[in-house]
Amino acid sequence: MNKKFHQVSFTKIFFFFILSALLLNGCNGKIGGDARKFPDDPKLRVKKNLEEGRGFKINDAFKSPKGGVFEFASSNELWRASLDVIDFMPLTSVNYSGGIIITDWYSNEKEQNESIKITIRFLTNEIRSDALDIKIFTRICKETLVNCKYIDSNKSIVSELRKEILKKATIYKKEKKEKEKKKK
Repeated sequence: MNKKFHQVSFTKIFFFFILSALLLNGCNGKIGGDARKFPDDPKLRVKKNLEEGRGFKINDAFKSPKGGVFEFASSNELWRASLDVIDFMPLTSVNYSGGIIITDWYSNEKEQNESIKITIRFLTNEIRSDALDIKIFTRICKETLVNCKYIDSNKSIVSELRKEILKKATIYKKEKKEKEKKKK
């Protein structure tokens, strides 16, 4: 028992020194600092520390140079605009991290034998014409879901849809900038 006590005690002391070394390393080996060199106001002190590379923001801790930037889907104007433009269609798959929206087959009441399906892939978060890869599939059936013919991408509808999404995304981005200006 005495041997176990010494092992546990040695392990605690060892970890204490390792932890102390890490904490002191974070302070550049200095305990405390010269109060004359730091502003009294905590906000100014934090700003100065960040400018000098000391300390960090919580948001920066989760950003990785290898990984992507993780945002909420509602903060991405292009994503919101796409969902708003196709909100009348039932959705099959919506994956923000994968950058894809897939609708289910949709037909209006006038053309029961014809339905469309839309796939939107996001190639970038920037609002520009090549940011979206849109495909529209048309299914035309002679009878209800029998003898169906599938047509890939109706070019005129794709360009109209892209134009509408980009227009709406631009409006959302402008509104977001105006809100940010009012907060400052």
